[in-house]
Amino acid sequence: MPSNLAEIKRALDTKIGSRVELTQQVGRKRIMKRSGVLSDTFPAVFVVELDQEDNQFERMCYSYTDVLTEAVAIEFQ
Repeated sequence: MPSNLAEIKRALDTKIGSRVELTQQVGRKRIMKRSGVLSDTFPAVFVVELDQEDNQFERMCYSYTDVLTEAVAIEFQ
């Protein structure tokens, strides 16, 4: 991934509508994996519409800082 917030946003802007798999660090040794579609980007956050059969939430928002600090890893499918 790019090395600053503006580059991360630009990279995600080009991928709107693409399927993604997110790996999120939720604790010292806990990892949560989610998959869905990148639906929208905003100045500070991006939104992922999650697959309903696998998740209890409809959508999740993540900040670009999460990606920059590697708290969230994004893989495009």
